[in-house]
Amino acid sequence: MNIGIVLRKNKNSNLKDIYSINKEIFDIIKKHDGHVIGIYDIDSIKLCDGIILQGGDDIDYEELNIIKYLYDNDIPTLGICLGMQQMAVSLGGSIKEINNFKHLSNNKYVHDINIDPLSKLYKIIKKDKIKVNSRHKDKIDNTSLEVVAYSSDGIIEAIEDKSKKFFIGVQWHPESLNDENSDMLFTSFFNSLNV
Repeated sequence: MNIGIVLRKNKNSNLKDIYSINKEIFDIIKKHDGHVIGIYDIDSIKLCDGIILQGGDDIDYEELNIIKYLYDNDIPTLGICLGMQQMAVSLGGSIKEINNFKHLSNNKYVHDINIDPLSKLYKIIKKDKIKVNSRHKDKIDNTSLEVVAYSSDGIIEAIEDKSKKFFIGVQWHPESLNDENSDMLFTSFFNSLNV
């Protein structure tokens, strides 16, 4: 199976533009016997069975067009952190900066989230409360997607569209947690590619 990761623009040590893939996400795809394909435009999506939207710092407007294409064509998509935020924005939502820094931490677990028991995410994880990490400076302000998890201070932590094969975004970084909940989320994503 071919898994696309939308490439994230960075700078190398010589301040030249490079496009990168998160190593932890790369390793998870390989663990599930997938092939990683770097995505930079809509044409390259046609090589992929599913897409992972990795985290990052700033909205990428070309990526919003890619996400809209993924949604319209029911291509299995997992959005992580900024990837989730861009899922919301690409479908008419918005984000805004968080006024405090308690969601920006390098700790493994930072806070609990509450998951809607009627959600697809709940069917995957089978828990209504889990601990997650948190490394974001922005939050979803509004979205047309279904909000299916919140932190105790009201930050949107997961969104989805149940009518799609797999269209779920999470605010945390499951690729870094290496726990049972993360394994179930990634396994469900990979299983959706065979539906």
